[in-house]
Amino acid sequence: MTYDTIIRGGRWFDGTGAPSAVRSIGIRDGRIATISPDPLDETGCPQVIDAAGTWVLPGLLDIHTHYDVEVLEGPALAESLRHGVTTVLLGSCSLSTIHVDGSDAGDLFGRVEAIPREHVIAAVDAHKTWRGPREYIDALEARPLGPNLAAFLGHSDMRAATMGLDRATRAEVRPTAGEQARMERMLADALDAGFVGMSSQQLLFDKLDGDTCRSRTLPSTYAKPRELRRLKSLLRRRGRVLQSGPDITNPLNLASQVAQSLPVFRNRLKTSLLSAADVKANRFAIAALGPLARLVNRFGADFRWQHLPVPFEVYADGIDLVVFEEFGSGAAALHLRDELARNELLRDESYRRRFRKDYDSKFGLRVWHRDFFDAEIVACPDTAVIGKSFGEVGRDRGGLHPVDAFLDLVLEHGAALRWRTTISNHRPEVLKKLARDAGIQIGFSDAGAHLRNMAFYNFGLRLLRHVRDAERSGRPFMTIEHAVHRLTGELADWYQLDAGHLRVGDRADLVVVDPEHLDARLDDYAEAPVAVYDGLSRMVNRNDDAVRAVFVGGRAVFLDGAPTAVVGTKRTGRFLRAGQFAAVDAAELAHAG
Repeated sequence: MTYDTIIRGGRWFDGTGAPSAVRSIGIRDGRIATISPDPLDETGCPQVIDAAGTWVLPGLLDIHTHYDVEVLEGPALAESLRHGVTTVLLGSCSLSTIHVDGSDAGDLFGRVEAIPREHVIAAVDAHKTWRGPREYIDALEARPLGPNLAAFLGHSDMRAATMGLDRATRAEVRPTAGEQARMERMLADALDAGFVGMSSQQLLFDKLDGDTCRSRTLPSTYAKPRELRRLKSLLRRRGRVLQSGPDITNPLNLASQVAQSLPVFRNRLKTSLLSAADVKANRFAIAALGPLARLVNRFGADFRWQHLPVPFEVYADGIDLVVFEEFGSGAAALHLRDELARNELLRDESYRRRFRKDYDSKFGLRVWHRDFFDAEIVACPDTAVIGKSFGEVGRDRGGLHPVDAFLDLVLEHGAALRWRTTISNHRPEVLKKLARDAGIQIGFSDAGAHLRNMAFYNFGLRLLRHVRDAERSGRPFMTIEHAVHRLTGELADWYQLDAGHLRVGDRADLVVVDPEHLDARLDDYAEAPVAVYDGLSRMVNRNDDAVRAVFVGGRAVFLDGAPTAVVGTKRTGRFLRAGQFAAVDAAELAHAG
């Protein structure tokens, strides 16, 4: 037998959590043809990779991205491929580009996801040829996709396209009967086309960009219960997924979103909720999330929290950071795009009093810990403040309140002031518990968004390092096989996608990882220009020694940290339709074991 590629003698993980073993893998016609404990005949094989000492894993899944804009201009999505991610989900947080035009897409994505609005508009207007989900899939598959794609249909996308963005973001306006029916047809068409489900959002600090509706919350936040019930009923009947974000300031909203998954006189609703994070602002909340998921699942629900398995470290340039949207004075500053007008506001003493009051308030749920002593300055024209916190700068300047020290530096240096803080997931022992919690899914990278704020493209590698280090220290908290399963097969099975496994008959989507290079470089800061955004620099991850090879559909897309010639020129990925699977050869799989 001849093969297109042989991966020789690596430690093979099949993505199911079964024991790993040293095997040689033969790839033919884009699929896994053979998994053998014995050496394969390499005669005539054009590509042989010596994988001795490495791990050969199914390609990783990223279940929460905002690549909806970038995939139009740069469909290779090479930043994810680089780190072994071979399947990404689009359409998160109620945002997609299936129905809205460029202008509305710019307003929806620009501020919420910190993607330059003008680039969103240009990309959608330049490439949108589709009128619905089937044509959207065709348009994507006509492009040189790097990874595989799957998608949610965004509730805000549907609402804005049906009602108009202005009406869709007014609390007193409800969709007419015709508009409600149209949204239901949109969702049904998407499910028929193979979308994994619908994403919605009730979080109230995600704000619109643009002029007409600027600073209103996303359209989905204005939906009343009847509208949501009718859309969710379609998901229930089809067994598809609702991804949602609760209004964390309203405990009733949070409770109802958890309870909605229960099969009480109806089908259960598969629900993926944002998010399980060990937030510094409330160190006790995380203790309830896993048990809550397990409780409702015990009564027949199918509920999961999404979780990023690494410290949630964010960077900001001046005051441009989405966490300021969660309180009134911060949102007021971000509402102003004009720098002169914003600076005038930041100088105003009455405004500063409001900011100090918001900062000092200890009541209510929040994402940001609001501690400027826990915020390090990493770049500034005034080099004397680099390495200090804003609280320390305030003390150095005669005992200024930390808020005043921060605002003074923003006024002095604007976006040239760069700083960082860790908002959540800062306790390694808590991360270990979350990583093995059955009510929690591993994901939530936000890849493709927040270009200057954060980079978690390599979150899967960082989890594998955490597990490997614990194992080597003699204090394991889960096996490598279990960790691989959580990053691959578990996610693919739950979202009903033909991905996440590495068995005979499966598509050859895989990554070869060198465990000896899962080291401190995974945490290093790096930036790179984004060609599709006119060379704008964004945060990335660069740990190329850790990933020896990445294959999508049997074709090498990265080798030894460098993209191959097919990346960006040939389509290797495809659109994965929920519920459609290739047959796996059980007899050959038994032989491989």
